[in-house]
Amino acid sequence: MARALHRKDSMYFQLLRLLIISAVVAGVNFLILDQVVGYVIDSYYYSLDYQKQKGEEYANKLQGYVNKNQLSSKDTKALTSWVKKQNIILVDIYKDDILVFSSEYPDEAIWEEEISANNYEWETYYTITFADGEAEVVVSGLYGYRAENYALIIELVVSFILFLLLVFVGIRKKMNYILQLGNEIEILEGGRLDYSVTIKGKDELAVLAEGLDAMRISFGEMIEQETRIVRENQKIVTEMSHDLRTPVTSILLYTELLKKEKYKDEDQLKEYIEKIEQKTYRMKQLTDHLFEYSLVTGNDEIRLESPEFFEVIFYDLFSEMCSYFQSKGFAVDFNIEWIEKKIQIYTPYVMRIMDNISSNIIKYADIEKPIVMRLLDDNRGIGFSVENEIKFQSERVESTQVGIQSINSMMKKMGGVCEIKKTAKSFAIELSFPI
Repeated sequence: MARALHRKDSMYFQLLRLLIISAVVAGVNFLILDQVVGYVIDSYYYSLDYQKQKGEEYANKLQGYVNKNQLSSKDTKALTSWVKKQNIILVDIYKDDILVFSSEYPDEAIWEEEISANNYEWETYYTITFADGEAEVVVSGLYGYRAENYALIIELVVSFILFLLLVFVGIRKKMNYILQLGNEIEILEGGRLDYSVTIKGKDELAVLAEGLDAMRISFGEMIEQETRIVRENQKIVTEMSHDLRTPVTSILLYTELLKKEKYKDEDQLKEYIEKIEQKTYRMKQLTDHLFEYSLVTGNDEIRLESPEFFEVIFYDLFSEMCSYFQSKGFAVDFNIEWIEKKIQIYTPYVMRIMDNISSNIIKYADIEKPIVMRLLDDNRGIGFSVENEIKFQSERVESTQVGIQSINSMMKKMGGVCEIKKTAKSFAIELSFPI
């Protein structure tokens, strides 16, 4: 049975957690990069020396533009067009300390408002000669603007790559595990059922691996059980063949004697016919036991009946069994107490088991010794045992083994246990049914 999977162990939750952690790490990385790169850009592009250098450079460009086009300080359109082409600067023009042009407000006639120069310390004034005379020009530039844009793009790309890298590293472990499971499945497909499936973690893949390993174990047990059954069947068939050969040989011998009329009188004739009948009956018993064994060892499933008290199930069966033994001259030591516990059985199997036990006792038990029946009540379940002394020089009949195998198979199908305890002088069978 697969174990319960907690939500926090789910691959979905792990993936969500991985994405969140990766996003947080990438975000922190972006902020740190932005601070560091921003500091470097500000330190370089917005220093006073750099501002003055670039201001002087653009002032010279503006002077060349003015000279080329013979512009006056009031040629607003031409001046605005030049500033826009530079893209990253602002230009203010002061004449007689009055603001006559500002690239921030190119369409306003601000020179009529007589806005005076501010004369800030960080501003540098450059003298430009226009067609209408000299004027003071202040050039303010966003010289780090392009660098900031490029830096922002690089920061985003680096942070996104870091995010993908973290996600890839996190997923890679799972992908490697999936590939490992695939290789191990190929090993199992090759027949190596002794190879254990690797189980890692607590997520769906681990549950899948546990299921595969449990299936491997179950399949191995099933093959082992089938192999054992095949060996047992081969052994029984071999023993049955040996057992059948003896009565068949005897029947052929007596039949040959009868055909050649090699008998002294009518009494010997009857004796030969009775011998043939006995051997034929023995063959019938052997074949019946073999047929019964083939039925109970098949793959057909049985349905257990509703739980019932032990006494209700076995009271009449024990009564009939004891009466049968007594009618055959056996004494019975009945030591079974009726306890209030319920069991489940399959009646046809129980009837066959009781018949097998009865017939074996009649054949092999010492009639001079009592048959002992006792109650079993232990951790295996509840049941009973039947014990008897073995008859001296009793005939060794292999069908007894077939009968025991049949009983064992029937008990297993009912979920019970059959245990045989045999010595040179005694034989006991213990049957336990699960409560």
